Amino acid sequence: MVRVVRRGEEVKISKRAGSYVTLRDLIEWTSKDAVRFFLLSRKPDTEYTFDIDLAVAKNNDNPVYYVQYAHARICSVLASWAGDAAALARVDLSPLDSPQALGLMLLLAKYPDMLTDAADGFAPHDVTFYLRELAACYHSYYDAERILVEDEPVKLARLALVAATAQVLRNGLAVLGVSAPQKM
Repeated sequence: MVRVVRRGEEVKISKRAGSYVTLRDLIEWTSKDAVRFFLLSRKPDTEYTFDIDLAVAKNNDNPVYYVQYAHARICSVLASWAGDAAALARVDLSPLDSPQALGLMLLLAKYPDMLTDAADGFAPHDVTFYLRELAACYHSYYDAERILVEDEPVKLARLALVAATAQVLRNGLAVLGVSAPQKM
């Protein structure tokens, strides 16, 4: 069961009166990405309040925007660098020794197991939780360390880390059927 809230008030639904909100209505009011992400972010057996205003907000409170913005932010960094992304696969990662970098790497390493567990448990909400956590971890990393620095080995290691983060964000969003925009 999903309750719909718009402009701070519950949208009244009445079977007898024939007033209801369709999935198409939600998509028209928000977006396909927001509807998918929001509805998949809860267990299917729990009640959920779909907040239209939150789903259209372009800020960090909107979980789908927050995750997509992390991906777009990484794409912007990689575009500013304008190097060969394929070369990042062979980069020495030893310069990544800060707590934020290590935390991000550890979280990336959890992706395969999280995805397997989510699939085995029919729990797509686990993917949404993971992506939100990964986006938060990336934003913290981005705020803590400059990526495009003069020191070439450090710069390449940081670029490899953020490129891997973008790949996992892109893959996780694709599993949910949500787009991973390169610009926002």
